[in-house]
Amino acid sequence: MKALFVSKRALLALCLSASLFVISCDKDDDAIDDNTEVYAVSGSGTGAQVVPVVTTTATSSITGTYNTNNRNLQYTINWTGLAGAANAVRFYGPAAIGSNATGDAQYNVSITTAGITGSATGDITLTAAQETDLLSGNWYYTVGNATYVAGEIRGQLVVSPQ
Repeated sequence: MKALFVSKRALLALCLSASLFVISCDKDDDAIDDNTEVYAVSGSGTGAQVVPVVTTTATSSITGTYNTNNRNLQYTINWTGLAGAANAVRFYGPAAIGSNATGDAQYNVSITTAGITGSATGDITLTAAQETDLLSGNWYYTVGNATYVAGEIRGQLVVSPQ
């Protein structure tokens, strides 16, 4: 009978130990990083946002994501109605929304589909300073062509948590 009593104690201790082990495990072990934040990137471009203003009916939009864990910006920029085929798409910063300031060129991006209607899709890795400017809403993009070398349309990047 005494052996049976010891076995119950051992079984109870084993169950208690297993319970404590399960409770103390981090349930987010599969997560990349608890501090990772993914942001949605969006925006629209017009000639009215270019400095100086460009009179055009062309428009554009940007969609994408930004991941703070690896500082990766994934984007798709679409445009339509340019005066000529797009030959340059660039990200600039810092320059705040609504300002007529121009920022420094940060990245030249590859055009995926060239033309008066087209797109640029890709991803870039930012520096810490670029990340700060992007998350503060101080980045924009331009789409240029032979007629408007500095950009026929400009669009501010809007970044919001997903």
